[in-house]
Formats: sequence, structure tokens, C-alpha cells
Amino acid sequence: ACLLLASLAAQAQNADSLLSRKFDLAGARTAAAHSYRMQSRLIQYAPDGARIGPTIFRMHLKWVPASLAGAIHDRMTCIRFAIQEGDSPEVELPALANWTYSYNDTQVVEQGQILGIPHSRFENLIDSNGKPLAFDKVYHVYNAFIDFHAFCNVFAERTPAGRGIQDLGQVGQKIVHAAAFSEPPPNLGKSIAEGSFFKNGEITLEFRGLSRVNGRPCALVGFDSGESAFKMIIKPAPKLEIQTVGSSHYFGEIYKNLSTHWVEKVMMTEFVINETIPGN
Repeated sequence: ACLLLASLAAQAQNADSLLSRKFDLAGARTAAAHSYRMQSRLIQYAPDGARIGPTIFRMHLKWVPASLAGAIHDRMTCIRFAIQEGDSPEVELPALANWTYSYNDTQVVEQGQILGIPHSRFENLIDSNGKPLAFDKVYHVYNAFIDFHAFCNVFAERTPAGRGIQDLGQVGQKIVHAAAFSEPPPNLGKSIAEGSFFKNGEITLEFRGLSRVNGRPCALVGFDSGESAFKMIIKPAPKLEIQTVGSSHYFGEIYKNLSTHWVEKVMMTEFVINETIPGN
């Protein structure tokens, strides 16, 4: 019994020592190409509370660092994007198959678009059955790319100004992120009218602990958007305007490799409540 107690005490001391260590969560990523698969599951609720869906969006991305791509910015290639409605067979989006773009966060200001992702690629999307994709589905497709880079770049990388993941060195630390209360442009082609916005709440990052993903030691970093709000003004036709207003709360966890500094896994949940108001 004494030996067991001594062993448990030693383990507790080692665990305390490990959790008290200082970690570098904002180190440079190793120069290696990575592939990611992202799945988003959308469930809508009818006014009577009935569930509608799910609609599942599946994206496969290849990420090549700028140093390997021989370019100024990291090169992203969407290998495949597919959508599945309920129990129906999934359909692919041919326009996004093997589509390559550059990740560039400076283009938010320069071109009014988010993270260098061109809006034009998402206009008039046709699925593999030859059917035009509904506008709400188009926005979710576009937003999948925004979410991916928000988690893997904006939250998981050093911020150029203001507080960010570089300020988390020990388990238990929590900060308000530089992106808190930011208002990125929700542009998606000509259908989204001026006056539309998405405003983040008080975004926080928290170093919650240590974990292991794919057999690799990771830092577990929690994120929380706080109370976010949005307004979308859609003009599907010259004399038709539809406004959607609402609130959003998204939160989750980022698992970041402590050796390579690449993101190994992200889990996110988002609750959205909105009201659509037909205009003139």
C-alpha cells in the first residue's frame, strides 16, 4: 500500500510539473504538405420545433506551404466538395474539384473579400446532376472555406497585432482574441447588398490542456465567439430584397501538434437563430 501511494504521489507530481510547463503554441509550422477533410453537419429547426435535415457538406483540402509551392502565399487546393441531403446520395460540385487558391489574409481590406477566397468561384454553382445550387447552400459551401481558415489560421497562428495564441503559454490561461468584435465583410457576389454584416462577439481562446490526436501530442485550445450578430440583405432580383437578421454563437476546440505546430483536429458547434423578412 505504501508503494502504491508513493507511486501515485510521484505520478501526481509529474502531472503537476507537466501542466505547469510553458509551451510555445505559436511556433512556425514545419515545411510539409498536409491534407484535411472537413465535414459540416447542418440541422435546421422548423417553427414547430421539428428537425429538418441533416445536410452534410464534405470538403477535402490539400495545403502546401508557400516555401514548398514556390509562391508568396500558401497554396490551397480543394480536391473535392460534396453535399448530401438527408438519406439521398451525395452530389459533388465540379467547379470546386481541384480548384486552387492562395491563402492571403491581407485581401480582407484590399479587395473586400475574406482571406483571399474569391467570391466569383461560388456564383452559379451547379451540382454533378446539373442542378443549380440553392443560394443558402451556396453560402454554406463558401462559409466552409472561411471556417477552415478561421480555425487553422486566424485562431491557431500568431496574430500580427493584438492578443492571440502566442499569449497562451500555460494550461489554464485564457485571453480575448484580437478578432473579438471584428466585422468581416459577408460578401458573396452581387446578390449580397451593401449593409450586410457579420459581427463577432467577444472571442476568447483558452489553453485547456494536453491531448493526443493521431498518436501525436497536442495542445488543446478552446475557442468561443461570444454573442455574435449578423444581417444579410439579399437581392435575388432587381426589385426584390430579402433581409435575414439573427444571432450566432460558435465554440469548440483546436488540437494543435506541439512538435510540428500544424492543426491536427478541430471540433466546432454553432447555434444560429434568425428571422427572414421579405422586402419590396
